[in-house]
Amino acid sequence: MRHRQNTTKLGRTSQHRDSMLANLVGSLIRHERVRTTVSRAKAARPVAEKLVTLGKKGTLHHRRQAISALHETDLVHKLFAEIAPRFKDRAGGYTRILRLGYRQGDAAPTALLEWVVRPAPVVEDVVENSAKGKSKDTKAEKPAKPAKPEKKK
Repeated sequence: MRHRQNTTKLGRTSQHRDSMLANLVGSLIRHERVRTTVSRAKAARPVAEKLVTLGKKGTLHHRRQAISALHETDLVHKLFAEIAPRFKDRAGGYTRILRLGYRQGDAAPTALLEWVVRPAPVVEDVVENSAKGKSKDTKAEKPAKPAKPEKKK
């Protein structure tokens, strides 16, 4: 019986599983969303949420713990500088899993693992456009087309 056993093995050794989940969470940090199988997404969710909790605490010790889990310092920097501050007022539940359907090759159920709070899309500023000689608010006026003569019956 599997009472109180929370680790999903995913058909891999423990070292391979840990590396795969670290890579999956690293891709989640880098790209903000990852398409994977449902079972991998469910296994990666606790890893990602624990890393966000480390990022919210933000001490040197927590940064070193995140580096040992992710193996990439640039990802840890992005986690601590960009992703964790988005969740400063949130007490948990930093990721969501959206089911996408079945993969064509092997019919495995796929899912999208993404952050709950996404960054706002970058919008160009009106001042930058006016400095270039363009105005965002006004459209270039086209010359009016001459009216077509009416056909007589």
